[in-house]
Amino acid sequence: MKKIISVSRRTDIPTFYGDWFLKRVQEGFAGYLNPFSKEKYRVSLKKDDVECFVFWSKNFIPFLSKLNILDNLGYKFYFNYTINGYPEIFERNTEKKDKIIDNLKLLSDKYSDNHINWRYDPIIISNITDYNFHLKNFEKIAKKIKNSTKRCITSFIDLYEKVKRNIQILKNEYNITIQDPGINLKIKLANDIADIASIYGIKVYSCCEDYLIGSKINKAHCIDRELIKQLFYNNTGTELPYRIKPTRKGCGCTESIDIGIYNTCVHGCIYCYANIDKQIAKVKYREHDVKSIFLGYSKKDSEKWIKEMIER
Repeated sequence: MKKIISVSRRTDIPTFYGDWFLKRVQEGFAGYLNPFSKEKYRVSLKKDDVECFVFWSKNFIPFLSKLNILDNLGYKFYFNYTINGYPEIFERNTEKKDKIIDNLKLLSDKYSDNHINWRYDPIIISNITDYNFHLKNFEKIAKKIKNSTKRCITSFIDLYEKVKRNIQILKNEYNITIQDPGINLKIKLANDIADIASIYGIKVYSCCEDYLIGSKINKAHCIDRELIKQLFYNNTGTELPYRIKPTRKGCGCTESIDIGIYNTCVHGCIYCYANIDKQIAKVKYREHDVKSIFLGYSKKDSEKWIKEMIER
């Protein structure tokens, strides 16, 4: 059965590892690890074995030439594009907002507005990004991309332990405090955002927070079997043999294989759950081997692990 390939929840491959990804496509397979058990696997990336690539990124500008190659090879794909417009201290190494907005619009013009999920995610309530900040900030972005996407996926920051450590550094060094405003205020803000979105022809979807779902907000499916059917099978009644397989509580995603790895993204976002240590991520990025089968590991180790798989 063909696989849906997630590229990637765990790191920003389109921004930082496009050459590695294209090398894996050209060689026809990639290695990946279970992030918890560390069990190693191999997945085919040959066109006939891939149902769809789902790309996740904060910046597709460095990936444009790779998309042209994938087009010519006949692959199917769509985009989860995060544009938050936060102060730089929250997202230290991201591209300027106006440049990535222009890039989203370019992708929409080339493919379609239905190929783009805009992620305004996560929503962070702080002493520098309060309730009114989000209403104004969200509208500025929505107004600029109003004809370039139909969907906005959002959620509120999850305060994992590793995220709390980054937040404490913000408080100690910059006197910035992240607040948990409570469910009622979250619901009110999300619905106010949904009202703004509707003005610009955009529907809001909640990622992993079902308490937000209501008449104005639907459940998100960031990896979405039904969207794949709409985009690539023209609603012909084709059934795709994929089930919903949540990655965490409340997730609505269709089953997929993610070929990314934690501790390799260098955007430096304070809310990131995918990096235990930002310095480790910088080292992994600086030293990564574009010829490696497993992202973030050496070519020598990768070839050893693949040989072990074959010999089992």
